Order: sequence, then C-alpha cells, then structure tokens
Amino acid sequence: MHISRRVAGFGLAATILTACTGGGSQPAAPARMRAVPNPGFDAWVEGFRGRAAAQGLDPQGLSRAFRGAGYLPDVIERDRNQTEFTRSLEDYIAIAASDERVETGRAMLRRHGALLSRIEAQYGVESRVVLAIWGLESRYGARRGDVPVISALATLAYDGRRGAFFEKQLIAALRILQRGDITPDRMTGSWAGAMGHTQFIPTSYQAYAVDFTGDGRRDIWSDDPADALASAAAYLSRSGWRKGQPWGLEVALPAGFDIGQTGRGTSRSAGQWAALGVRSASGGALPDHGPASVLAPAGVGAPAFLVFRNFSVILRYNNSEKYGIGIGHLSDRIAGGAPLRGSFPPDAQGMTLADRKALQARLTRAGYDTKGADGVIGDNTTSAITVYQRAKGLAVTGQPSKALLRHLGG
Repeated sequence: MHISRRVAGFGLAATILTACTGGGSQPAAPARMRAVPNPGFDAWVEGFRGRAAAQGLDPQGLSRAFRGAGYLPDVIERDRNQTEFTRSLEDYIAIAASDERVETGRAMLRRHGALLSRIEAQYGVESRVVLAIWGLESRYGARRGDVPVISALATLAYDGRRGAFFEKQLIAALRILQRGDITPDRMTGSWAGAMGHTQFIPTSYQAYAVDFTGDGRRDIWSDDPADALASAAAYLSRSGWRKGQPWGLEVALPAGFDIGQTGRGTSRSAGQWAALGVRSASGGALPDHGPASVLAPAGVGAPAFLVFRNFSVILRYNNSEKYGIGIGHLSDRIAGGAPLRGSFPPDAQGMTLADRKALQARLTRAGYDTKGADGVIGDNTTSAITVYQRAKGLAVTGQPSKALLRHLGG
C-alpha cells in the first residue's frame, strides 16, 4: 500500500523498487536498526504520553509499549533519502512478475489452497489476487520487516517532517497493542511502520484487519499468514471488488492510435473501444465488464491494457497504475496466464530486456556475479559491470551497452 496511505512499506508500498526488487536489482537486506540515546526524543515521548492518555490510551499500556523503545536515527536517514525515481513499466513488470515470483506464487497456491479458498468464499476476492498482493508486498512473507514499530513511528513523529501523520499512526499502533492483537516485542515492520505479510500501516490495520483464525487476535505478523491474507481480501472486498470480473487485460492498439485517448480519465464500453480498433492481445473479442479505460504507460508502441472497475479497487490498496498492472499481471500469471505478448522498445542504450538478461548472465558466467538475470539494472549489476570494465582495461562507466554485451561474447 502506498505513500498516501501506507508510506514506505517493504513491498510495493514504498515502491516496488526498493526492498522488493528481484534478480540483478536486489539490494542486500538492511542491518537491524539500533536505538541511540536522544534527550530531545525522551522529552517528546513524555509530552506525547499526555496527548495519548487524553485520547483514551491506558497509561500502564503506554509504559509497556515504550519500555525498550528508543530513537532510531537510521529511520530518519531512510526518510530523508527515499529515492525519487520511477522504474519503467518494463522493469516494473520484470520485477513484479519475475519467473521466481510467479513460481513461488503457484507454490503458495498449492500450499495454502484450502485457506485461500475459504478466504475467497468469505470475501469474494479471487485467491490469485490475494496471492499477488502477498507476493508484491512481502515476497510471500519473506520480507515482513524487523524494525520495532513503536520506535520507528515515535522517531518519525518526533522528527516532525510529517509529525501529525506519524503521530496518528503511533496512536493507532498503541490502540492495536491495547486491544491485545500483538505484543510490543512482536510488533515489527518496515522503517515507516508498515506491518506484516500484507504491509498495513496501523490506521489501515484498524480499518480492515480481521481475525480469520478465530483466536481473538488479528495477527498479520505470525508465520501463519491466514489473518494477513484475509485482511487483504477484506480490504479489497470493502473497497468494492467484484468477484468473477477481471482487473483488465492486455490489448493491441491500432497504428496511429491517439495517445490522448488513453488514461483513466477516459472511459468507454468494450464495443466503443473495439470500434476504435482496440483488440485483445490474445485474440478474440474484447470482454464487456462495464466502462473501461485504455492504459499505455510506455506509449502506443508498447504493451497496453484495457482496465475495468476492479483495477480501480487495486489502486485503493496502492494508488499507482504500475502497481495495479503489476498486481493484475502477476495474478494472471499465478493462475497460469501467459507473459505479456507485446514488446517494449529498446532502452536508451539500444538494449532490449533480452539483451540486458544476456548481459547479466554473461557477466555472472565470467565471474562477475549480478545476483540474478532479470534484465533490471540495479546496484548489483552496475557493480559487476564496473569491476569487469576495470579488470579488462575498459572505460569504467558502470552502464550496460551493446558494445559491452559483444565484449563479453556468447
């Protein structure tokens, strides 16, 4: 879930392109954060106790919650240095629906099929969609975050840059503790307070989390993902998800299609889009599921999508069109769907996704490990290129290129 609602989570919440990257773009896992003495923070906490008590929070519960909590300077550093960039749609999909993520999603469907069927029956959200959210938000539970949430939120509230927002999240987190859903030592998450398998911030947790197991606690942190997956389904259900209807589908646009017709601000029926030359990329007639929009984030010559009401529901979870396409496409792939049929144009270096994958594979074979070959150029690939260029006496740019691919041979 994203910055407007979730702020920086572990998965696509803060953008897929931080902790949820894949293959050659995957960063090392961060070291666990440590609290440091800060008299100003301690004074702020004392003042906050009064404000929290005035909102009905139990003073003894506050003392328990803050026992062991402290100022986390690394949280402030992360907040100050959030990378302001966006991946291309091609890179985004390569990460979101990587072969690894698709295969793991299918394995999770087999492992948790009975649970997911019960969740689908109760909330009316297809299992593949719940799995896609789980996969993007926390790599199917592998990256839930280990930062103490009370410390992180208190640090951010004290810092003041978005103090009112984070104090609201801190109050919500304390209410979760007071209700008994989790203990302070187990309430961990991302550096900005996004929690559990599905990376809810505290206010979203309060609004949508459910106790699916019936044990009296809404435990989205447990190794058992039942409550977390049901909570994600509850969120989509309450946001208006319609079971049996697709999020959208890949389409082919005719030559000369007016790019001004694309975007969620323009809605037409399937028949009207067909009259304008829009066709299903897989062949056949366009399905009619009510008003639909055409999205072409990478331009008319790249993969385009016809999206329906359920796409807008996904955006309630994270208001990013790339996220919505990533969730939709990953859910289709988990269910056995094909990769995108359309192709993206070469990048600024003239390289296709296949070229970049080949470059990563050849570097790794040559002894310069890129930590995967997903075609997404991240820190690992840049480092491998730099070391290779230096070792071979080439101009050190750290950038992929056709010439470098040729230099590496077959």
